[in-house]
Amino acid sequence: MQTLPEGTIAATDIWKRFRADPTRQLLRDRIGRLGRQLQGERRRGWRWALRDVDFVANPGESVGLVGINGSGKSTLLKILTRVMYPYAGNVNVAGRVGALIEVRAGIHPELSGRENIHLYGTLLGLPRKRVAERFDEIVEFAQLEDAIDRQVKFYSSGMQMRLGFGVAAFLEPEVLLVDEVLAVGDATFQQRCIDRMRTVLQQGTTLVFVSHDLATVEGVCERAVWLRNGEVVGNGPVRDVLNSYREALEQVAEIGAESGSIKVLDATVRGPDGYGPRTQEPCDIAIRFHNVHQSGGTITLGVSEGTAAPIFLLSHGLSMPADRELDVRCTIERLPLPRGRYYLWVGILSKQGDPMGWQPLSHFDVIGPDLDDSPAGIVRLAPVHVAASWDVSET
Repeated sequence: MQTLPEGTIAATDIWKRFRADPTRQLLRDRIGRLGRQLQGERRRGWRWALRDVDFVANPGESVGLVGINGSGKSTLLKILTRVMYPYAGNVNVAGRVGALIEVRAGIHPELSGRENIHLYGTLLGLPRKRVAERFDEIVEFAQLEDAIDRQVKFYSSGMQMRLGFGVAAFLEPEVLLVDEVLAVGDATFQQRCIDRMRTVLQQGTTLVFVSHDLATVEGVCERAVWLRNGEVVGNGPVRDVLNSYREALEQVAEIGAESGSIKVLDATVRGPDGYGPRTQEPCDIAIRFHNVHQSGGTITLGVSEGTAAPIFLLSHGLSMPADRELDVRCTIERLPLPRGRYYLWVGILSKQGDPMGWQPLSHFDVIGPDLDDSPAGIVRLAPVHVAASWDVSET
């Protein structure tokens, strides 16, 4: 067998299946199963979690795994760490592997934080001296100076996650696998984890990152793999794959937002010439509502890349008379968006009860330049295009 360079991940033709959960041996459950069998329902058997998956990452490459819950992301990650084995296929991961798949992954609750650090380093095959050299950095990063000698079972989930990530990322593995566990930490620590992942990438570590935070995936990774129902449906540059994933994730109806007595009859997002909006040019949002009962509140418009979390919001007080059509127009003087597809969301909010809940309304395409690529990979964490003038002079 050919020896792969350290940091290489090569998984070919991976299949993984799980048997359906065993049922309880209770009388009412047996009666229910008997009834379903008499009605001709098929018995649940095996379920395929991964189907003929090929996954390759070269040394120093950063790859994001995306897909909805149940698509097979965590299963593939566990196969790469040898926590579980595939039904069929070949897996070869060269070099030491640092993995953070679950909050308590690799952490023994009966040991102290100090003991866990040394144990993890031993499992990675590192000499004690090398672990001791990185010990203070791990403790400082995890912010556990006052708790490092306590048993981990007395740590909060956030403290356990900080310890696990610090150990996995600071003991210099050739491959770092990170699942969606960063959601446990606060925003400040999440940013520190992202910064640390960029640092290990610069040191030549191979990163596989699973997350539903698509902006973070695009900011950290250079390539993405999209899984759907256990199959690879997208594999390529991170921006291209995520754009396809967003479009599939959010098949938003053009018109039809409705909540109780309020219905949207028409909605457009256009530039001043009546065509698609352009970057850093005026943009008009026009919405026509029909309201059965008199209501009012604050209308809020949001623009997102597909999810319910908007890039920016616009709000205005609104009074809606009964049984009338109401035209609402909002003008943005300079649209701060780069080229791409975006989604318009709407909500009418009131202290007496929301006449219209937060919901997607339509999508539109912006004409303009792409965001410039950044060596630090932080551009897509704030995907807006802000015009500015610069002046640099010596003093």
